[in-house]
Order: sequence, then C-alpha cells, then structure tokens
Amino acid sequence: MALSVGSLAPDFTLSSKFPEGIKQVHLKEELAKNNVVLLFFPMAFTPVCTQEMCTVSSSINEYSKLNAQVFGISVDNPFAQEAWAKKEGIIIPLLSDLNKEVCKAYDVLLKGLIGIGDVAARAVFVIDRGQKIVYTEVTASPLELPKFEPIKEALQSILSR
Repeated sequence: MALSVGSLAPDFTLSSKFPEGIKQVHLKEELAKNNVVLLFFPMAFTPVCTQEMCTVSSSINEYSKLNAQVFGISVDNPFAQEAWAKKEGIIIPLLSDLNKEVCKAYDVLLKGLIGIGDVAARAVFVIDRGQKIVYTEVTASPLELPKFEPIKEALQSILSR
C-alpha cells in the first residue's frame, strides 16, 4: 500500500539526463525551493505514459504558478527517458529509478507487469516544503491516467495555508 497523506516523504537522489549531462536530483534540495509533484509512471515510449507526461508538460505553467516542481519517475534509464522526452516534447524532468529503490520506498512497485518485469505503478504524490505528503493517488490500472485536477487542488491548498 502506497504512502498515505500526512506521511513524511522518503528522501531520495535520482539521476536525470540534462543537455549538459547526467545530473543528480535530490528531493530535499528541490523542496527547499518549491513544493514537489512526483508522477510515477510504468515505462517510457508507451501510449498512456506519453499521454500523461505530454498533458502535464502542456500545462506546466499552471504547476509553476502553484509553486510546484513536477518530476516524472520511472525505472527506465536516463538515456531512454531523454530520447522519449525529445521525441514527444516532454519538458518536465524525468528521473531514473533504475534500481527501483524509490518505487519501493514509496511502495508503488508494480510486480511483473505483463511478463516484462517490475515497474513503477502509475502514482502521484504531492509533497509540501515540509516534506509531508499532502495528496496521493495510485491508479487502479497502469492504463488509467491520474486525476489532474485534485493534484492542482492539493497544491492550491498548500498555498492557502
């Protein structure tokens, strides 16, 4: 069962491919600047994952206005994530959980998806700057998109505090 609202979000450091090379992204460093939205997704180059990341990319200004940094997280390697992002115009940073440690820490590892192996479930965590989880969603199926409006509502509620 995924972490619940009110829980302390596990800290992590994951790799991401930027134009200047591989960069390490640290959750605590990001929380020092903004609230954070983590979008766990099963695999790059798949239709539903592409739809999700493109939808969020196209509305990134809304998330920025809500003082949020959005990250996509999958078990793909950073080079595959970069190729997919370039192909599809995905502009949010994609983080590689190749060793599946963060998926396990957030309890969103989906075991043996269609015979290919363990991947991230489709899940969302909104984390405030105090490192508390204020919203979470794990979809019933990897083929189901998360609900984007409650994510924005959770971010708005943080601003209203």
